[in-house]
Order: sequence, then C-alpha cells, then structure tokens
Amino acid sequence: MPLETYKQVRPYAKAIASVTKSRLMPPWFADPCCGHFANDPSLSPEQISTLSQWAEANAPAGDWQKTPTPRVWTAGWNIDRPDAIFKMPVPMHLPASGDVPYQYVILPTHFKEDRWVRMSEIRPGNRMVVHHAVAYIREPGSKWLAGAPVGKPFSADDLPNPTARRDAMWTTSDILLVYAPGSTPDGWPADYARLVPAGSDIVLQMHYTAHSAPMQDQTSLGLVFAKQPPSKRVLTLQLTNDRFLIPPGDPDHRVEVHGSLPNDALLLSFFPHMHLRGKSFEYRLIEPGKRAETLLRIPQYNFSWQLSYRLSQPRLLKAGSTLQAVATFDNSAENRHNPDPDSAVRWGEQTWAEMMVGFFDIAVDPKMDKQQFFVRKSLSGARP
Repeated sequence: MPLETYKQVRPYAKAIASVTKSRLMPPWFADPCCGHFANDPSLSPEQISTLSQWAEANAPAGDWQKTPTPRVWTAGWNIDRPDAIFKMPVPMHLPASGDVPYQYVILPTHFKEDRWVRMSEIRPGNRMVVHHAVAYIREPGSKWLAGAPVGKPFSADDLPNPTARRDAMWTTSDILLVYAPGSTPDGWPADYARLVPAGSDIVLQMHYTAHSAPMQDQTSLGLVFAKQPPSKRVLTLQLTNDRFLIPPGDPDHRVEVHGSLPNDALLLSFFPHMHLRGKSFEYRLIEPGKRAETLLRIPQYNFSWQLSYRLSQPRLLKAGSTLQAVATFDNSAENRHNPDPDSAVRWGEQTWAEMMVGFFDIAVDPKMDKQQFFVRKSLSGARP
C-alpha cells in the first residue's frame, strides 16, 4: 500500500505500531550483538514509542501547516544517471506455470578500454517474475559459456554438450551485482570501484518464477563509471557449500563452509542466500592465533527479504585469515514455507531445492585480480 500521505497512512496506524514494535518493519535481520552496518534501517526505541503513542491517540493528523513537502520518488534509475545501459535485446517469455530453468543472457560491452564502475543497478522489466538476477563480468578469453548464443535468453539445457551444460552455473568470473527483492543498487565511495576489462561481456543469470499467467521480462543494467582510477578495487567472493543433504523432517540441520584468504583485503559487506528452508546464517572470522569472532549473525533468515549488510567501517582481513559461513535449515513440517518436509533435500537452483551461499565484498589493490583472492574452501555437512 502507498504510505505517502496522511489519508493513506491513517487506516494502518495500529498495524504500523504493531509491526514496528515487533521490529518486523523496517526489515532488518542482523543480531545487534555483532557488527555495525551502514545500511541498518532499524528504528530507535524513541521512534517506535512515538508511533505507538500516535496510534493509541487515534492517529491525530497534527498541524497541517507543518506538513512536509511531498517526496519526489525516482521514476527511472536509483543511481546517478548511467553512463552505459545494457538491456536484454529480446524479452524472455514466461509460461503461466511450472519451473523455469535459470536463464542466461550474454551482453557484449564492446568496451575498447578498461572501465571502472562506481555504481550499478539491475532493473527488472517485470518485478513479479524476477526471483533474482546476477550480473557477471566475463573477461576476454574466458571459456565459460563458450559457444553459447549471444543476446537472447538460454538455459544450460540448451547448450550443445554435457560438459557445457554441467559447467554453466560454475564460474570464477567476478560478480558485478546481485539483484533480489529487498536488495539495493551498488554504490561505492569515490575511490572504490569495480573493474570491467576491455572487451568483457556482461552475463545476466536470471532466475524467474511463473505467476499464473503468461508474462515477459526485459531486464536492464545501468553503470556509472568512476571519473578516475580508484585506490581500491571491489571484488565479490563467495563461500558455497553444494554438497549437503538435509534429512526429511530435520528442524535444525547445520551446514558449514570455510575459506582462507591468501592476501590482505578490506571486508566491505555480506550477502547471505538460502531458499525456503533457510533458518539462520552466520559469518565468522578466524584470524591466525585468535578465537573465532562473529561478524554477522542472522538468527531468523527471511527468504522474502534478500538483504545485504554493509559494514559501517571496512574491516581488515589479514592474509591467512579464515572466513566461515554457518547456515541452519528447517526441513520440518513446522516450517510453514517448506514445500515438502517428507523429502531429503540437496543443492538445487529452484526454490523447492536449497542453496547455501555466503557472498561477501572485499576491497583490494587495483592491480590485483580475483584469482589472487579466490578463497580456498573446505566443507562440512557434506552428503555421503
């Protein structure tokens, strides 16, 4: 519902007081025990009290002469005016029902020189059907999706041989941006930026969901270039465990993955991702000779709000440090979102299966590349 005017808001006064008091709104799932985050929208106790008192007083309008100027909402991009816009050349047509395999769209940049990107935004053409989208930077010479069609959506099933189909969803290509409901555009300080090398392609990985009627989507990506080369290059790494097996009915199945960093880096943000059985998620740091420190704890994971958590101050990660991601899953009938509590669950792309991915952004010397920070992993909770 719109909440821009008093007339629109007043009927929901009691509901607003209730959901803010319980901290269901605004959505934020980080335990205050650990870490401080620049994008925390949580209301203060005083603000929550004000809303409760207002609702209890029958939601008075206040002094009309002090009505603030109406907000002007962004009609186009939520970043600065993009220097480059890439749009799916043809729309993706979606069926009324059924599972839609991950779609890929290769968008050549035709960049003649390296570009440093300070802001980026993925704008779905139809937000009802876009479950999530990932924009990858496929550098020249990459063999990932080699021979795949350019400029039109395709799935791994459309690729010509078993090896290409198997390798479609696994890549060491850097991630430019992730979109999911609740996520925000990417934007960094003036001296931080992501590198898109000359001649690179942007590969959109699109996860669609059907919505009872045939629909279509034509997603766009906008980029704002840095005015000068940055002092820090931003990279996205990920901790992934794809070898777990969640038993039927298990209400608290634990899955872990550890990764060690071979070089110093600045830790910037986190983006945890699971599906409908996701219960909790935690990032921990283990520095040489020290005890594990919790950097982010999400005691109640919420699949409906895919939030990122950006540190208020970057955290130095020393070479040799280990990052640990710990997830728990609820595969019981008590989980009202669980599509099938009687079945064992493995890794899978679709929401009825499960994922465990801990994305995190780091800042490094601009002369370094992702391969110098490709986290060496070890898993637990692996299937037999």
